[in-house]
This record gives sequence, C-alpha cells and structure tokens, in this order.
Amino acid sequence: MVEYICKKRVELVCMSLFGKIFGKSKNTDSYAFRLERAKSLHGQAIKYVTERRDDNEDVIGRGGYLSVHGDNFIVDSSGDRLFVCEIKNLEAATLMSGDGVVITGPNILEEGRVRTITVHFVYYRK
Repeated sequence: MVEYICKKRVELVCMSLFGKIFGKSKNTDSYAFRLERAKSLHGQAIKYVTERRDDNEDVIGRGGYLSVHGDNFIVDSSGDRLFVCEIKNLEAATLMSGDGVVITGPNILEEGRVRTITVHFVYYRK
C-alpha cells in the first residue's frame, strides 16, 4: 500500500514537472480558451486587413484596432466596423511570422455570414 501511494506521488510530481516544461494541452474549442485569446488581441493596432476573394487577397481596411466589448470581438478599420463576432464562435490563429492573425467567425453585421479575414499588426519596436 505504501509503495502504491509513493508511486502515485512520483507520477503526480513528474506530470506537474512535464506540464510546466512543455505546457498544458488546452481545449481550443472551450469558451475560456477563446475568451483568453480574444483578450490577448484586445487593443492591438492594425496596419491593414485583408480578405481572400476569388483567389485574390483584397485589402478591405487600413489602420484601426481590435477590441473586446461585452461578449463580442470587434475589428474596426478605416473608420468602419468591419467584423463583429461573438467570442464563443470566434476562431483566431496567429500567423507564423507573428505579425498578424487570421480570424474566422460568423459576422453579426452581415446576418451571420461566416467570414475569414487576415489582420496584419502595426510593428512597434520594443
């Protein structure tokens, strides 16, 4: 019995150590993950916004910012509100370069039409 308890403690310590080193796996479909992702993008300055149409990448906005207001994620660019999506339906993937994000979700402004836009950030030297 004592060996079993010691073995379990060792397993818990090892799992905790590996979790800290390699990071814990996250459920990307959960509301908590999507909310955390949206909050990390909140206030980000936009350089320009593009959308793929008929095999062309069209610029649909320049300047602006990303924001979270209540339960909605908002993309404001060129003085217009381009995209509004509920956080629970939002999918956001960072570009490999790290200087933008691909956002997919039903746009409330267009009666729920699913849009995929690419937002490129303003580069600030830190």
